[in-house]
Amino acid sequence: MSIAHHVIPPYSMEVMTAKLFNELEAEVVAYYKEKGKELLQQGVKNFGYKDAEDIAIQATKEGENHKLFDYIPKNHQQKNNFEGLTSFALFAKLFAQITKIFMDTYGDEGEKVMEKAVWNFGKKRGEGIKQRARVQGKNNTIDQYLENYDMGRSDLFEYETIHRPEEIEQTFTICPFGQQWADDNMHKYGIVYCRMIDPSIAKGFNEKFNVVHDQYVLKEGQCHFRFQLKEEENDK
Repeated sequence: MSIAHHVIPPYSMEVMTAKLFNELEAEVVAYYKEKGKELLQQGVKNFGYKDAEDIAIQATKEGENHKLFDYIPKNHQQKNNFEGLTSFALFAKLFAQITKIFMDTYGDEGEKVMEKAVWNFGKKRGEGIKQRARVQGKNNTIDQYLENYDMGRSDLFEYETIHRPEEIEQTFTICPFGQQWADDNMHKYGIVYCRMIDPSIAKGFNEKFNVVHDQYVLKEGQCHFRFQLKEEENDK
């Protein structure tokens, strides 16, 4: 039986947010048990039950199985805290609120737990991108990484991409995640996500992928990446 080739659309940011929440929930419960659940619920509450509920509903409608509803009381009376914000901004805000409460409570250990959750989230995304390439009849080679990416690059991102043999160089001058964390003065929490996400996605896509991330929007004012994969190191 031949594989039908068709482009798979990217996930919505609501689904992305639910996927990230699943990994955050798994790690904090593994490390902190019931206390982890309590703090996680407080983080969701600080973000806003109604805004979280809107994300959860949309993710469920799109077929995502997630844990977010477990931390939103059915009888809450909250209204939306955020009107007019993009789904990228809401993703950033929810992550920052959860990360803040664990880093403020557990310090460096809490930060490491958040890093591990982001790494797991990214690695699973990379494995999914590899599968997307497979559906196209392609291998997980460097030229298929961005071609089959799982998140839409909206106009909210401003970036330049340079393709070279065995390397993709990208410079992001505007990132809605970084911008939201900067606007909210949540730099120290947002940077936890920034440090882990792209290397983990690349590693999930291809174990031999090397990512150099030497500038960050939250530090230098732009993100600069070099995605490197030697031709002979492509998986088959």
